Amino acid sequence: MAEKEESSAAAGGREEELKKELQSVVKKIVDEDNYGIEITLKAISILSDLSDTVLTKKFRCPISGEIMGDPVVLSSGLTYDRPSIQKWLNEGNLTCPQSKEVLSHTILTPNCLVRKLISSWCKGHGVAVPRSHQDSNGETSTEFDRMYFNSLVTKMFSSLTDRKEAAKELRRLTTAAPLYRAVFFEFTDPISRLIGPLLEGSVDLDPELQEDLITTFMNLLVDCDNMKLVADHPDAIPLLIKSVEFGTIETRKNAAVALSMLSSDNDRRLLIGNAGAPMPLLQLLQEGHPIAMKDAASAILNQCVEYNNKEKFIELGAVKVLLEKIREGRLVDELINLVAQLSTHPKAVNELSELDTVHCLLGIIREAESERTTENCVAILYNVCLNDVGLLKVIWTEGIEHQTLAKLVDTGTARAKRKATALATKIGKLFPTVP
Repeated sequence: MAEKEESSAAAGGREEELKKELQSVVKKIVDEDNYGIEITLKAISILSDLSDTVLTKKFRCPISGEIMGDPVVLSSGLTYDRPSIQKWLNEGNLTCPQSKEVLSHTILTPNCLVRKLISSWCKGHGVAVPRSHQDSNGETSTEFDRMYFNSLVTKMFSSLTDRKEAAKELRRLTTAAPLYRAVFFEFTDPISRLIGPLLEGSVDLDPELQEDLITTFMNLLVDCDNMKLVADHPDAIPLLIKSVEFGTIETRKNAAVALSMLSSDNDRRLLIGNAGAPMPLLQLLQEGHPIAMKDAASAILNQCVEYNNKEKFIELGAVKVLLEKIREGRLVDELINLVAQLSTHPKAVNELSELDTVHCLLGIIREAESERTTENCVAILYNVCLNDVGLLKVIWTEGIEHQTLAKLVDTGTARAKRKATALATKIGKLFPTVP
């Protein structure tokens, strides 16, 4: 940690030096009419150095201080190197190391863009590309690895006993050894071979086999290079959706996680939504199983970034389901985040325009420990109440006793302050005096 702080301080110091030097050179260019080509080239050189310094800082993991080999996005939206953030989570931490907000889930989504930028920057500067998590268990695959792995996939067309043994080993290898995830798609038609047994009859024909194969499927998606290959297979997404409906709870949970990971791309979100994912995902959340509910919520949240999917969930009754779970005290932070996402749609606003819902949200704001939850609650109130005089009067009356909005205007985050101030201003114009 001390080395990381020293490295960050050094990088920060170098950046400030370059800024001051650039400021001095630019001043000469602006003030002097006959500045030479040398001063222009110097400015370009400084800008180049400054760009490298800033990029290098952006490419460093906030935890380790090292350039990231396997950048992943946490549910807070911030990017970390996988080994560092995984260690943080394995130690039992359920908050974001930087923002300190409570995590809505602990799924680590590969940041493919940052990974490509780091690789490009390293190659352009003659710097070794950091070893990624994908390579951590070996830089190259041996012929034995390939033959063994291929034999396991081939066993998917053997007897049921062979299939189950091979599926369990595939699950183990793709969980523990990133190398196998990287080489999987080098084989001929690997997805069809992997999921063949699940397509021959009912998806849940053998729950144990289904669980191992769906978990293997999920593991493969950890490598972001595999996502498009999976999504392009005509049977992959329908099988995952079906597996959210049927199978062991571990199968259904991992199928939801896989759909959530695939939903990192907007075209895939639309594809998944149109393939029928909303209903089984909402049913999985509604069932409220402790180990699956959070992953179902995360998958729904990722799906609802796409407007058409948001409308599908609303029409299926998502708002009612979410409010029921929130009133039960189940996953309040995560589900309030999801309601905030839905509340930008007019159809959701109509369902949320109830006195009980407004009172519930105001109560959560008063008791919330998470700033993100407070922000989301006031955002929902803003979307629902700003143009509803009756609901604004409810907030005004409540404010006489608790001063909920007034406190947010003074002490809330920037986002919470903006929304609370807009509501307070509207209420002040409508109800200037105490009744």
